[in-house]
Amino acid sequence: MDFKNIDEFKEGAGYLINDLWYPRVTSIVGIKAKPALYRYYAGLKNFEEGERIKQKSADEGTVVHEAIQAVMRNEEPELNEVTKPVVEAYKKFLESTPVEVDVAYIERRITNHDERYSGTCDAVAIIGGKMGILDIKTSQAIYRDYCLQTSAYVEPLRHELRDLSTRWILRVDQAQSCRRCGATRRTKGGNEKIRIPWKNPYAKFCKHEWSEPKGEIELKEFTDFDDDYKAFLGAKTLWEWENIDWLKQIGYR
Repeated sequence: MDFKNIDEFKEGAGYLINDLWYPRVTSIVGIKAKPALYRYYAGLKNFEEGERIKQKSADEGTVVHEAIQAVMRNEEPELNEVTKPVVEAYKKFLESTPVEVDVAYIERRITNHDERYSGTCDAVAIIGGKMGILDIKTSQAIYRDYCLQTSAYVEPLRHELRDLSTRWILRVDQAQSCRRCGATRRTKGGNEKIRIPWKNPYAKFCKHEWSEPKGEIELKEFTDFDDDYKAFLGAKTLWEWENIDWLKQIGYR
């Protein structure tokens, strides 16, 4: 992200905590290259289209996060075309996989004073008798990159919560399916993406008849914490190197 001045950098890349500035976890992990994402943006018409899709996707993701977290608080979220499919799917998911959430740790600011960074975790939960970080993603898949972010939350929290032992990614998404050929259609950010089933090559000629959007829920546990945390600290070192001019103005080092 490009910043115009030091105030914009401080606001956009970190938090001021007790008069000391801390880099934001999501800013740090953003330093990692994302080739698949770059290829996606390269296929768009122009830079402005990419920015529009990115902003709309972020706005939709925020609304979905808030809706799922409302359910975690035993509240009824506002339902609309973005939230209704995923909320219904998540409630159905809870019938077979109980998720016990500590409401005090929903959207909780987590700060590591020793390594000097801070971030906000989505939730701390108990699933299957184990306590761990629960991070909500609205992506079409679960990516290994997410492990960097969650490891950054585990390190300071496991000293505060002695029973904390693991991490989960909770992926919540929605898609439509073609009633004729089985293709799927995803429109996050206002950008249509259709996947044709490989078992039905004739589906690409189909005049699709789309179903109503249906929520998708996927839960995946990640237990290999130490290697992920080392990688996060490596990313932090690279992020500091990349932003050294801004950090010198803050008096960070």
